[in-house]
Amino acid sequence: MDYQATTPLDPRVADAMAPYWSETFGNPHSTGHGFGWEAKNAVDVARAQVADFIGADDGEVFFVSGATESCNLAIRGVAATAGERRHIVTVSTEHPAVLETVKSMACHGFTVDVLPVAHDGLLALDVLREAVSERTLMVSVMLANNEIGVIQPISEIAGISHAVGAYMHTDATQAAGRMSVDVEDLGVDLLSLSAHKFYGPNGAGVLYVRNGMHPQLRPLFTGGPQERGLRPGTLATPLVVGLGMASEVAQGEWEQDAHRLQGLTTDLRLALCSGYPDVQVFGSLARRVAGNLSVGFPGILAEQLVQAVSREIAISTGAACSTGSPKPSHVLSALGCSPEMAATGLRISLGRFTTEPEVVFAIDTLGRAVKRLAHRT
Repeated sequence: MDYQATTPLDPRVADAMAPYWSETFGNPHSTGHGFGWEAKNAVDVARAQVADFIGADDGEVFFVSGATESCNLAIRGVAATAGERRHIVTVSTEHPAVLETVKSMACHGFTVDVLPVAHDGLLALDVLREAVSERTLMVSVMLANNEIGVIQPISEIAGISHAVGAYMHTDATQAAGRMSVDVEDLGVDLLSLSAHKFYGPNGAGVLYVRNGMHPQLRPLFTGGPQERGLRPGTLATPLVVGLGMASEVAQGEWEQDAHRLQGLTTDLRLALCSGYPDVQVFGSLARRVAGNLSVGFPGILAEQLVQAVSREIAISTGAACSTGSPKPSHVLSALGCSPEMAATGLRISLGRFTTEPEVVFAIDTLGRAVKRLAHRT
């Protein structure tokens, strides 16, 4: 029940990766012999698979270690060639990979605006229109939120950004495999993905860079000319192959996965709301990625509830990267929740391999734990 933290490796992905751990071990950047050619061909196939998945050209796909690096490369890479445009805009519910990176740009002479969201987690377009100007370099807004699953109107946000000449970046990490992620439909210039969020391996990610933008980016670090100079270092062929296969599988199955997950998540939400009428559901229900449920049981700390069920089911108090933090979720705080209510926030997330009996088991397990904890208080 914590698929938004990470997903299990799809067996088809594992099978595709297997040869590249041992017998097909060449360096994809070795161009003088067959071992390198074979590895390069595998990387080329993976790049095409990812491009097909997001509606891009092969040359617009750059491989990195994950979404955090991808977001950093998008923001810092563009900022390095900013010229007179010294303004960056994001929203208060972003993942730290974007939020902290954008905030850090204030130390480099940039003006940073972190825009508020409404109670449902959505950015009001009028708020964005008032914030951007001809000085705005970039707007970065997440497609689907990693805690509350809210889907932002990215195509409209991109249109507002482009109207003032700003670049548009979106972190689509939590959207991939759960909804359509098409760069043309979204209208974005830069897009970030991480393989392990859609049944691929840890340690592999993507930065999509729209054709013509490559010269506007600078690499995060120096080294060789790999990935056309944007990301030095030898590519990890097995991980790239896994990312490619995960993309191919997701392209063919995301709609049926989303339909099934929507049904299971609705069953879960209705059962919890029926058993506990005071349960709080966080974020928009109308614009929500399939498989996500963010809830709070008033008076019961999320951390206590997570621990109470930890031997039976896996759920989280929010983003996996913030686990252990004593602070309430910044996402729930941005929605206007009090510190007490934010501290109750649970993220329950289903995925491709979640079964109906598991959902029934989770409902029963959570219900018993809530009753025990409520009785103590």
